[in-house]
Amino acid sequence: MTHQFCTFHVADFLFGVPVLNVQEVIRHQRMTRVPLSHKTVRGLINLRGQIVTAIDFRQRIELPPLATGNDPVIIVIRTGDGAFCLLVDGVGDVIEVDDSTLEPAPGTISSLVREMVTGVYRLKEHILIALEVEEITCQPATVERVC
Repeated sequence: MTHQFCTFHVADFLFGVPVLNVQEVIRHQRMTRVPLSHKTVRGLINLRGQIVTAIDFRQRIELPPLATGNDPVIIVIRTGDGAFCLLVDGVGDVIEVDDSTLEPAPGTISSLVREMVTGVYRLKEHILIALEVEEITCQPATVERVC
C-alpha cells in the first residue's frame, strides 16, 4: 500500500503530513498575537474570514527560532476539529511512499516528538518523519500529557 505526503523542512529534518490533510500552502502573513497563549502558538491568522491558529513547528519540537529575516512558510492543515496553520522553514514535494519502507519511530527521538510521529520512511537520500496531524496541536505538559 502507498501513501502520499506533503513534505516540509525544519532545520535539517524532512517531515511529512498526509496530503489529504493539507488544505493549502501560503506565504507568510500578518498574525495577531494571543496573550498568555502557549509558547508554540505564534498567533492567529485571518484566512479569508476564518480565524486559524498558527503553530510554530520549530517551537513545538523545541528547536531554536528561524533566523531573523527569514519568514516561515505556512501550511494550512485540516483535521476533524477544523483547520490550523503550521509554520515551517520550507515546503518540499508531494511524495508517494510504500509501506514496505515504513519503520517505527527510533527510540532516539525525544518523547515530545515521538507523540506526533506515526513512523519513518527510508527514502533514497533522506529519512521522512511522518506526522499524525491530530497530535501536532496537542501541547506538551510538564507532568502529564494534555490534549
